[in-house]
Amino acid sequence: MKASPRTGGTAQDTAIPGESVPPGHEGCGQRCWRDVREPRDGARFRILFVCTGNVCRSPLAERLTRSALGPCPAVQVVSAGTRAEPGREMTERARRVLVRLGGDPAGFGSRPLVPDLVAAADLVLTATRGHRAESVAMHLSAVTRAFTIAEFGTLVRAVPPEEITRHRDPVRRARALVDQARALRGLVRIDRFDIADPYGRSRLAYRAVGRDIARSLAVPLRLLTHSPDS
Repeated sequence: MKASPRTGGTAQDTAIPGESVPPGHEGCGQRCWRDVREPRDGARFRILFVCTGNVCRSPLAERLTRSALGPCPAVQVVSAGTRAEPGREMTERARRVLVRLGGDPAGFGSRPLVPDLVAAADLVLTATRGHRAESVAMHLSAVTRAFTIAEFGTLVRAVPPEEITRHRDPVRRARALVDQARALRGLVRIDRFDIADPYGRSRLAYRAVGRDIARSLAVPLRLLTHSPDS
C-alpha cells in the first residue's frame, strides 16, 4: 500500500454554503473532514503508536497514518518508544522506506513512552504484544483500547464497513472503529500479532517491516478516510 498524502486546496474549497470554517481547520485542504454535517463539540481522537526505540516501526506507522489522514486536527497521531531516547531521528533505512511508501520523515524526533501519553490516547497501537503489555501497565484502563498494529488490522478487516463509514464526523468514526475492533476480540483468528524489529538489519528487513505496517493499516485508514458520499 502506498499512502495517499492529502494535498491541494484550501479550507474554502470544500465550504458548505452558509457555513464558516470551524476553528483549527483554516489550513485544511479539499479532502479534509471539515465539511461534516454532524455537530462538532471540539472533540479530538488521539492515536498513539508504540515500539522500542521510536526510530523505526512506530514512526513509520505514525507518519504513514498522518499522510493518509492529512492536516485536519480532529484526529491526532503521535508515537513513542518504551526504551526511546528523546530527540533521535528515524534511522536512515526507516526514512527511505517511509518515503517509498508515501510518508514524510521531516521533523521527526523520538520520545519516551510515559503514562500521560497512554492515558491521553484513544487508541494505542503497538509493534508487539510486549509493547502492548508495557503500555497497559502504565495506564490500566488502556487495556480496552490497546492492540498490536497487526492485530488491529486483522480485526478491522472483519468489521462491516458501513458500521464505520455511516459516521461523517471523524472522531465518531474513529471511536466506532475501536468499538467494533474491541467487540471482535476473541471472535476473529489472529495469525500474527507482532511486527519484527528491523533495527540493525538489512534494507530488505526494513522494507518487509514497512510493508507489514502498511498492510496492517490499509483497511483502518481506508475506513477512516472513505467519503460517505462516494
